[in-house]
Amino acid sequence: MFDAGHPRNEIARQVGVSGSTVTTVCRREGRLFDRSAQLLDLRAVEEDLGELRDLVAKKMLIVANDALDSLDGPHLVYNFGGRDNEYAEHLLDEAPLETKLDAMRAASLAVDKANRIVERSNPGLEQAAGILGGINAGIEFMTNYMRENHVDSDAAFDALETAAAQEREDEV
Repeated sequence: MFDAGHPRNEIARQVGVSGSTVTTVCRREGRLFDRSAQLLDLRAVEEDLGELRDLVAKKMLIVANDALDSLDGPHLVYNFGGRDNEYAEHLLDEAPLETKLDAMRAASLAVDKANRIVERSNPGLEQAAGILGGINAGIEFMTNYMRENHVDSDAAFDALETAAAQEREDEV
């Protein structure tokens, strides 16, 4: 069967033994199965999965960016309540601080996960991972600064720019 070119698993099924038994017997007889086609298939699958991981990482970053951008304009807050479960809404000039913090935490998490996806699918892209790590650190810094100092997003961005300038000075 080996000489006729039958695959290992087919031989195993027809003979009624395991694939490893077929491999052992053939190896003892000096015969090895050519697995190059299977390896090429495996590489193709790995490449497809890598492209899909990259696409998911990109989508995560786009959603995180859109969520952060949506905080800059007017923000609708609403509530259902009271005995009659009445609906009430108010349009604010900007999102409340807690909403901003939640969005920044979600964006930070998305950046962190995207960073891990990029590291897994492209271990040679250390530069991209470093950039994503820097973005993540900036978002975490702003989230903590806003929470600790109860400030709006403009003040937090000013603090981030000051910290970045200090970091650049420290590197020189």
